[in-house]
Amino acid sequence: MEKLRKKLILMLVGLLLLTSCAPSFDNSEEDIVEENQDQTNQETAIIPSYSLSEENYRVILPYKLGKARGVIVNQVFNRLDIDELEEGLKRHSKDVFEPDKYFFQEGQYLTEDIVYEWLGSAKPDEEGNQGLNPPLAENATKKQHQENPRYLSHILEQDYLMKTGEDRVVLGGVSIGLAMKSVYRFQTEIGGPYFFEKISKQEMLSKGQELAQKIVERMRKMEGLSKVPIMVSLYREEAQDSMVPGNFVAKTVVEEGSSSVGDWEEINEKHVLFPSDEASENYKEDANNLSFFEQDIAEYFPNYTSVIGKGFYVNDELQKLTIEIPIQFNGKAEVVGFSQYVYGLVVEGFQPHYDLEINITSGDQQESLITREAGEEEPQVHIYH
Repeated sequence: MEKLRKKLILMLVGLLLLTSCAPSFDNSEEDIVEENQDQTNQETAIIPSYSLSEENYRVILPYKLGKARGVIVNQVFNRLDIDELEEGLKRHSKDVFEPDKYFFQEGQYLTEDIVYEWLGSAKPDEEGNQGLNPPLAENATKKQHQENPRYLSHILEQDYLMKTGEDRVVLGGVSIGLAMKSVYRFQTEIGGPYFFEKISKQEMLSKGQELAQKIVERMRKMEGLSKVPIMVSLYREEAQDSMVPGNFVAKTVVEEGSSSVGDWEEINEKHVLFPSDEASENYKEDANNLSFFEQDIAEYFPNYTSVIGKGFYVNDELQKLTIEIPIQFNGKAEVVGFSQYVYGLVVEGFQPHYDLEINITSGDQQESLITREAGEEEPQVHIYH
C-alpha cells in the first residue's frame, strides 16, 4: 500500500493534464465527382481534409443517409445489437476495404421498401422475389410458427467508395450484415401472449448462409451492383433484454462480378457481462480481476454501489473492457479523489494488452472518464465540469 500511496501523489498531477485525440488535418479539401459503376449517374462531392485516425474511414460530403435508415429500429429490438451490428460490420469491412483506400457511405441501394419486401412480404416484389422469411399469417398456429421461424431480422448495407482518378470516386464494394435471431418471439393472436423459441447457432448459420446466396443473386440484378465485391457477414442477435450485444459469427467475400457465395470464414467474437455465470466459468481470470477491483473500491468509498463490466473478446483474447461505476458524490473534490484512486487501481491491477474504458457516473450524470489504449502504460483521465 505504501508503494501505491506514493504513486497516487504523482497520479493526481496526471489528472490535471487532460488529453484527447484530435483529428489530423491535411492542407485542403478535394472536390470530386461521385459516379456509380455503370457511369449512369454523377454527383459533385467533397473529400474532407481531415480524418479522426488512420484506422477510421473518411466519408464523402455532403453526407448521405442510408436509403433504409430507420428500418433497423423496427426490426432489431435490442439497442445494443443495433449499435454492434452497425459498428461491427464496419470493423469487419476493414479487412476487405482498407480505410486508407476506401471511403465510407451509408447504404444507397437497398431502400426501405426493398428491405421490408425482402424481409417478409407475402407478395412478390417487382422482380418476382418472395420474402426471405416465411409468409406466416397473423393467426398462424403455434406449431406453424415453430416449424417456420422467421430467422432474419434485418439486412444492413454499407457502401465503400474508392478513387478512380484525381477527381473521381466510384463504388468499390458493398458490405451486407444479416441480423439473425437467436430467439424467435411470436404471437398466435394480436394482443395474446408471446412465445419464445430458441434457435441454435448451427441452425442459424445454415439458414443465414442460404439467405446470403439469395440476397447476393438479387443484388447482382440491381443497377450499379452487378460487378462490385460484396462482403456478407452473419450476426447472431442476443435476447431482447440482454445487457450485452450479440456477435458476428461468419463472413464471406463474393468476388467482383460473381453471384456465387463460396467458403465462409468463422468469426470467434464474444461480448461478456461481468459479473455473470458465463464470465466466472469461461473468463475466470478477468472475472477475478474485476472482483478484486470492486473490493478495493468498496473498502475506501462507502457511497459505492456496484461495478458492471463488459468485455469484448476475439479468439478468446480480451480486446476491450468497459467498466461502469455508479457512485454518489457530494462535490467535485470527491470526484477528483475517487478518480485518482481508480486511476491508481488501473495502473496497479489491469494488464495493458487491451483497450480500457471506465465511466464514473453519479445519477444520470457522467463525472469522469478514464481510458487507456492497448499497449499504453498510463491511462488518460477526463473530469467533466
